[in-house]
Amino acid sequence: MDIVLLFLGFVLMILGILGSFLPVLPGTPVSWVGLFLLYLTKAVPNDWWFLGITLVIALLVFAMDYIIPAMGTRKFGGTRAGMIGTTLGLVVAIVFPILGILGIIIWPFVGAFLGELLNKADQQSALKAAFGSFIGFLTGTFLKFVVTIIFLGLFISTAWEYKSALFPYFNN
Repeated sequence: MDIVLLFLGFVLMILGILGSFLPVLPGTPVSWVGLFLLYLTKAVPNDWWFLGITLVIALLVFAMDYIIPAMGTRKFGGTRAGMIGTTLGLVVAIVFPILGILGIIIWPFVGAFLGELLNKADQQSALKAAFGSFIGFLTGTFLKFVVTIIFLGLFISTAWEYKSALFPYFNN
């Protein structure tokens, strides 16, 4: 059972990292569940303080993911249409990877700009609001990515520390 929990936890870690970029997956909470599964194994002793602190961090980052883009958009005079455009631009970048990895950067900006133009903003204010929405999006994405990578590092280091208990048949 420990191997199943370890494997599922690792899969959730990878999904959490992908969730840093994909708007349909809550990256940090998914990664935290992966950590939690590791600590459910018999090989790794329970550390409720560690799990509690990482849960609080995961939930704070999850909440900030909604607050940061809104703050960026408002700071630069944007509207809800710009934020929706940013999200739609990200979906376009993922579904149609026309520009490769650069598409994850370019399409959300284009989406925010078009969202603001459709919301009856003039071109100058739409550009400014799109920039704010884009900066907010990038900040939130970067924050989620960093936290999920740290969670993965904690997962791997903990699994490595208890490798002899997780994989007893390799102890010869």
